[in-house]
Amino acid sequence: MPPGNFDPDYVFSHHSATPAKLAQYEALHRGAKVFAEVILKEVPDCPDRDAVLHLLREASMLACAAVSLDGRLKQA
Repeated sequence: MPPGNFDPDYVFSHHSATPAKLAQYEALHRGAKVFAEVILKEVPDCPDRDAVLHLLREASMLACAAVSLDGRLKQA
């Protein structure tokens, strides 16, 4: 990523959760929870399942970060 596409002051500052963003976070969490429940039910208890759940958690967190940052890494 070119240095001009990342503003640490923007990324690492507080971004207020608007009502619309709260609804988006809830939808993302709801979807991730459903998928986690399917994984827990259908995938054998093994290191691969642990890895999948970890990646799902990471994906959910990154999706919420994208919502928080309005899909960008620097001030518009």
